[in-house]
Amino acid sequence: MAKVFVIVEQRDGRLKKSTFELLGASAAAGNDTHAILLGDGVADLAKELGAYGASKVHVVQNASLKNYTAEAYCAAIAELAKSVGPDVILASHSPTGRDFMPKLAAKLNAGLASDCIQLGFDGGKLKVRRPVYAGKATVEVEFVGSGPQLATVRPNALGIPKPDSSRSAEIMSFTPSLGDLKTKVAEVVQGSSARPDVTEASVVVSGGRSLKSAENFKVLEEMADVLGAAVGASRAAVDAGFRPHRDQVGQTGKVVSPTLYIACGISGAIQHLAGMRSSKVIVAINTDPEAPIFQVADYGIVGDLFALVPLLKEEFKKTKEH
Repeated sequence: MAKVFVIVEQRDGRLKKSTFELLGASAAAGNDTHAILLGDGVADLAKELGAYGASKVHVVQNASLKNYTAEAYCAAIAELAKSVGPDVILASHSPTGRDFMPKLAAKLNAGLASDCIQLGFDGGKLKVRRPVYAGKATVEVEFVGSGPQLATVRPNALGIPKPDSSRSAEIMSFTPSLGDLKTKVAEVVQGSSARPDVTEASVVVSGGRSLKSAENFKVLEEMADVLGAAVGASRAAVDAGFRPHRDQVGQTGKVVSPTLYIACGISGAIQHLAGMRSSKVIVAINTDPEAPIFQVADYGIVGDLFALVPLLKEEFKKTKEH
């Protein structure tokens, strides 16, 4: 049995579902699972974590943790880790996790496996599987030596366990000594989109350069609204100014693993495939029957997206109504 730290992600008082995935995977393996909840005034979120598998919740509060910075997170987690001595530290492979976990690994002089899609435990040892060569292959990674083993896990890769309301966690408070920090958040600018983030969504509808303009993405947005989906874009569409960079799916954008990924007018360049090929079901719509996207798609439609997407939207509406 390993002692596992799961770094909790929360925003605006809401827990991210990727945290529940990590808690569930660790608890299912029989580990001593500690949820690490960082912030300021976040103690009310601790109770929910027990239902998803946390045996202990460390509420790490400090005014400097109210808004995320890698420096403050690393200092607080490292201080707690030296006190408790975890075997494993897990975080989501989100923009936040990708930012602070390498810094934490350096601070703890520990190894880090990033963007993992499978977790395994053998006693106190962690084994993970992660994609390489833009997702064309995967490798199994083991950790050698002593010290904590760190990993970031791709959201939606593990599945969310059913919460068990009969389970509760021991809640402990921890106040870190952060000292004089060199960085702080001066301003937080909220995005205007009400849709889910592409990394969190169970359904993603993405468009490419074939949409021809930002205005034409409305046809995808309308279908996404029916499905409760996020709207993504290829790098070509982002570079053309059709969508903001936060929506970019791919090796230089965001890596997604939704239950359903619908690629509209995306040819399937290797950079894009690296960001979405681990999706559970892939549907591709393209006028070119030789487009590389069809090689990874579970279902492919050769045709004009401007004709097909409205038809699909209406069929999805009928399905939801019944």
